Amino acid sequence: MASVTDDSNNNKIMKNILFDFISKYVSLTDDEKNAIVSLDIFRSFKKGTALLKEGQNSKDGYFVLKGCIRTYYVIDGDEKTTAFYTEMEGLTPHCVINKAPSEYFISCVEDTILTVANPDMEVEIFSKFPKFETLCRILSEELLAKQQIDFDEFKTSSPEQRYLNLLQIRPDLVQRVPQHQLASYLGIKPQSLSRLRARIFEKSKSKVSFLNLSERD
Repeated sequence: MASVTDDSNNNKIMKNILFDFISKYVSLTDDEKNAIVSLDIFRSFKKGTALLKEGQNSKDGYFVLKGCIRTYYVIDGDEKTTAFYTEMEGLTPHCVINKAPSEYFISCVEDTILTVANPDMEVEIFSKFPKFETLCRILSEELLAKQQIDFDEFKTSSPEQRYLNLLQIRPDLVQRVPQHQLASYLGIKPQSLSRLRARIFEKSKSKVSFLNLSERD
């Protein structure tokens, strides 16, 4: 069982991680840091926890301090993963914006530590510290731009290209995410992902062998 001191140290670490991230965009005074802490937004969740289910209403937005969460639909009994969010990435579910029941699920892929906030909290802190409104606007614009790039790449690439892009841009996901979830995200079956990996591995072996022969010559 964790001691009070352990929990206190963990909270301090998570606060520092959040403040270090924010400092890349705006500088914070002690009053502004204390205002964030007073909102009591830090939450820990176990792997497999459902943060949101299809049909549920929610006002909560999430920012990942540690761990991984994913969004997915269930269509004809099959899970269709649409995105993964890891450290220093945020997610505001559509249902928060359109005030309608959620069309998809959000769950924890790993043990995860998040900040969990809602629009009421934002209104309160924006009124006290307008600087945070600027920060949220910048982060929202960055997120929208990233999502558009990801969507365009997904629409115009083959499964192999998607996987290679993933290895280049987010190699950690390959190790952290179960194969069936990764395959769903890439838009292929788990068996196809296994064959794809084998094919890429064989290509890399052939390339290494060719380079070794060239060096000998």
